[in-house]
Amino acid sequence: MSISDLILWPGTKICEALGVEPTSDQGLIRSMFNMLVYLIVILFVMWAVMAAS
Repeated sequence: MSISDLILWPGTKICEALGVEPTSDQGLIRSMFNMLVYLIVILFVMWAVMAAS
């Protein structure tokens, strides 16, 4: 498993769960799901850091 596979893993799994081919539309649907997942993760980390200070 390469680093790119690891980074794209959340979007790939969400697409597979919804029955959408992860590489369809040049991967735009997969990248949208990846952006949403990483947005939530980064916002949670930022909230935790701000709450700790």
